[in-house]
Amino acid sequence: MTLPLRPTRSTRISRILPAVLALACVPAAHAVTVGGSAALGTDYVWRGTTQTQGDPTVQAGVRVAADNGLYASVWGSNVEFAPDTHASSELDFIAGWSGSLSDEFALDLNLTRYAYPSTTVDLNWTELLATGTWKGNYWLQAGWSNDALASGEAGTYAQLGARLPLGDAFRIEGALGHYWLDDAYGDSYAHAQLGAVWAFKAPFELRVTAHDTDRAAERLFPGLAGSRVEAALQASF
Repeated sequence: MTLPLRPTRSTRISRILPAVLALACVPAAHAVTVGGSAALGTDYVWRGTTQTQGDPTVQAGVRVAADNGLYASVWGSNVEFAPDTHASSELDFIAGWSGSLSDEFALDLNLTRYAYPSTTVDLNWTELLATGTWKGNYWLQAGWSNDALASGEAGTYAQLGARLPLGDAFRIEGALGHYWLDDAYGDSYAHAQLGAVWAFKAPFELRVTAHDTDRAAERLFPGLAGSRVEAALQASF
């Protein structure tokens, strides 16, 4: 999440996050599984814009899930924003529910708290996200926040994506996204991405992704949007 300095305020949505996290972390009589992920990348690109000024990134996360669909996770990455923010790390705290609605449809609903513990200004904000998946290979995601990008104003995000398996080891993934930030910044922007993934040895994968944005994104994020390619070595466990 990279934008110019913005106003800060406490939000009602962020105050309910601890309660949701507590709910997701209480398994009751349900079995619990623990998993995680780790990645080394050449860049950290989020919704079309670099979060590390094009520099390499180290990322890792852990997820605890109950068999009733409730889950909680923590994910972290290095970041590099404007120098006066002193931002160097991002932690995402996520709580939600995911499960199958039928043989072909699945749904994930979560509340994500984006936190930047090293900053000298308050860049933290919270977003509601819903992702519907069809046949495991096609998805539609929608996100909404009343404090988008810590601006103090509402913003809505949508993404449509698909993956195409090419045998057991290869797949192609693509997505189109649009971020409505008119209330916060008087503009919205679109972005697209297309990537190839090689699952060369479980649990490792090599991913190469090309990103592009429209001119509105370049106006909103000078030097951070536009065309770029990033690669990552990732593993899930």
